[in-house]
Amino acid sequence: MPNFRDTLRQKSTLVLPWVRSHKVWTALLLIAAWLLLEVLTLPFWDVRNLKNTAPTETAFMRMHADQATEEGKPFKKIQRWVPFGRISRDAVNAVIVAEDGTFWSHGGFDWFEFRESIERNVTEGRAVRGASTITQQLVKNLYLSPSKNPVRKLKEWILTWWMERTLSKQRILELYLNLIEWGRGIYGIEAAAQTYFGKPASSLSREESARLAAVIPNPRIFRVDRQTSYLERRSQLILDRMAARGY
Repeated sequence: MPNFRDTLRQKSTLVLPWVRSHKVWTALLLIAAWLLLEVLTLPFWDVRNLKNTAPTETAFMRMHADQATEEGKPFKKIQRWVPFGRISRDAVNAVIVAEDGTFWSHGGFDWFEFRESIERNVTEGRAVRGASTITQQLVKNLYLSPSKNPVRKLKEWILTWWMERTLSKQRILELYLNLIEWGRGIYGIEAAAQTYFGKPASSLSREESARLAAVIPNPRIFRVDRQTSYLERRSQLILDRMAARGY
């Protein structure tokens, strides 16, 4: 009776010749198997748990903590969770018009913005415009990284699709507003409102909300507490968009 080693040797004598004569197909099969493994290990159950659980840490928070350690600096996290109903309606509207104007109606992807982004980036010859929706940003913030490699993007698309079908729009927005960064170590709109304006998120004015929304793309460079031409110009644009929508 053949043992396991003999059986394995017999199998290899059948497989290896095929592999040698079909190198392209072998490479494609290995890539497909790797991609399948990447997809199967995505945190689908964690997304489902977000219905009733408020995460205390994100992939970006861990990344920022690691960066601080590498730089020999202390990492201090300020975060205060606040329910959606206790966030100023002006703040909600400012973030939507700034980051994802069709948030309430799309299924996780804004294909018009995606097409516009591709066309402009091709014209400019570099990445000058993004098209990530709020849901995509939340997925990246919670589970992924700022990397732009295709595999990371594939994971983002799959988790975005899943999140939109698992959570309500209001819950997605509540998570987003409570988890994104608004300055070094400042996470969530309540911590930002208290830090920059000395008031709760429920009391933010239209102008304050526009300033907070203006720095979301890069809150470590575009500081809420600094008077810059970018901040003034971007804040006014957000206010104009809010007015145009009747907010």
